[in-house]
Formats: sequence, C-alpha cells, structure tokens
Amino acid sequence: MNNNFAIIMAGGIGSRFWPMSQETHPKQFLDVLGIGKTLIQMTHERLQKLVPDSQIYVVTNAKYADLVKAQIGLPDGQILTEPMRKNTAACIAYASHKIYNLNPNANLIVAPSDHLIMKEDRFVDIVNVALKKAADGEHLVTLGIKPSRPDTGYGYIQFEDGRDILMGEVRKVRQFTEKPNRELAEIFLKSGDYYWNSGIFIWKAATIIESLQKFKPKLNELFTTKGNDYNTSAEQDFIDDAFYKCEDISIDFAVLENAKNVFVVLANFGWSDLGTWGSLYTHLETDVEGNAVIGNKVHLFESENCIVNIPNGKMAVLQGLNDYIVVEAHDILMVVKKDHEQRIKGYLNEVKKKDPDYFKLK
Repeated sequence: MNNNFAIIMAGGIGSRFWPMSQETHPKQFLDVLGIGKTLIQMTHERLQKLVPDSQIYVVTNAKYADLVKAQIGLPDGQILTEPMRKNTAACIAYASHKIYNLNPNANLIVAPSDHLIMKEDRFVDIVNVALKKAADGEHLVTLGIKPSRPDTGYGYIQFEDGRDILMGEVRKVRQFTEKPNRELAEIFLKSGDYYWNSGIFIWKAATIIESLQKFKPKLNELFTTKGNDYNTSAEQDFIDDAFYKCEDISIDFAVLENAKNVFVVLANFGWSDLGTWGSLYTHLETDVEGNAVIGNKVHLFESENCIVNIPNGKMAVLQGLNDYIVVEAHDILMVVKKDHEQRIKGYLNEVKKKDPDYFKLK
C-alpha cells in the first residue's frame, strides 16, 4: 500500500440533484440517504481500505475546501484547490503531477466523491484486480458496471469478447460512447458487451502523465513544473495560473477515447453515481405503492412510484401523482416527471435566466 494513492474528485455542483444540491453546498457534502454520513465521508472511508489516510488527496473548488476539512478531516496539504472548474482532465493532471513529484512509483485510484457503493468489500477486491493490471505502467484501467436500463445519462464502454462474462475479469476496451440517445442505449443494453463507465480509474501516475502528454500536450505542460513548484509555498499560484490557461475537457475525451491501452474490470459492487433523483430512488425504501419518501410529515393519496423529499416538520399533502419527483429544499419546490429528470439541469439554467436576482441570494 505504500505506493497507493487516492484522488477524490469533489469539485462538482450536482446540478441534476437540484434543488437539494446547491452551488454553495453541493451533493457530495449532503447526507442524501438520511443515514448520518455524507457522500464524501462514505467515499473517504471506502478508500481508507486501500490507501493510507496520509496518501488520500481531495481535489475541489477553493470555495469547498473548508467543507472538505470539516467533513473528512484531511490536513490542508491533502486538500488541493482549483480556482475554477475545468473538468476532470485538469483535476487529474494537477493531482497526478503533485503525487508523482512525491513518489514516481505512485499507483493512483481516481474516484468521484459522490458515488454510492453498497458492497465495499467487493469494491476493494475489484480495485486490487485493477491495481495489479495497472502496475506494469503500460495500462490505463477503468471500472465498468453492467447496465440495468438504457440510461442516457451515462457513458458506455464497449469491451472485447462479450461472451462468458465473469465479474472481476479484465477486458480490453474497444470504444467509449458518451451519453448516447435512447435508441442507441437500448441497443447497447441488448448487446451485452457494453458496460456503464463508472468514472473510477486506476493507473500509475507516470502512465497517465505520459498519456496526457501524448494526447493533450498543451494541457499537460501547463501542469509540468519547470522548477520546484509542487509541494512548496509556490504551488497554489502555479496551479491557479495553469487552471486559468488550460482547456476545459473530461479525461474521457482527453485521453481514454484516444488511447489504445485502456482496459476495463467488469465490476459488481452495488454501484450508483447518484447523479439523478431516479438513481437515488433505487436505494430508498418504498411503500406498497412504490413511493420513496423522505420527510416525517408527508401524506400521499392515490399516488404511485414517486420520489418525495420534504424537510422534517414540514407537512405536504400530495394526491394523484404517478411517477413524479417532488423535492423541497432551500425554499424551492420542484415537481418534475421522473422520466424527465435529465431535463432538470436545463430547467435550472432557464430559471436562473428568468429570475437571476433570486439566485444571487442562494
């Protein structure tokens, strides 16, 4: 474990989880399951089974650094702050270069902060398989999840030889497809050789740096120190300058869709990215009508298969709703059809345009 490091990516705002997830207090810092732990706390605890706590780093927006420290207690030196959001390629480039500067033999486990994993022991086993594959420095490894529905909100990984699939196997990746339309997602689901891209990656620091240099040299060079910038008092100014100049692009588009040395471990550890209200629904208890309710004063009549999240102590009476999402948070009430949840981010942007003064107060 001495060469194992973890990078927790915690800079997003979780806009598809609005209105509970707000820019001032995003999804990763919320107890969305009502179990007394936030998503980033659960992620941190999970990675402690694979990595010494002193080798776990969080990359987050500068405005969330205090939240990270309060919730998982990492020292300032392990909380890496971005001056602005520039997607996952910049985030990974920053942390990879910093850790490589500390340990050129570092193995990296890169994980989002807001995923739910129900079978943590199985997760540890799968990551160890991926670490073994990545250890030679020649492979980039991702974890793939068998799709349960034709979801258009996920990226899909096609892997070679889709026959006789065993969980925990390593397969060579044939191609990535980012967020296909419904028709294509249904084809992927039926084919059997497409898995969801979990967004969890395992590779050596040296390997991903080499890959960034090959496919995105301008971005990589911005994070390549010309002197003694990393792990010194000069680091933040150096990083701020790199972020202002670098491209806004995901690691999937920057590297994984272009590289020929990408492999996937077929995983089964009860994964959900909790990216939408619908993905949360599958992990909540439901009543006999299929309603998942959070809130102690919610009363449903003639309603089925709804997700309702209302603050404790606030009464809500709902009648005649089927397959709806009803959420009240931060003085905002949202009622949206479940099958339209991918539109929530767009609705939020439209509402901000129409009522910008209201959001200045939030």
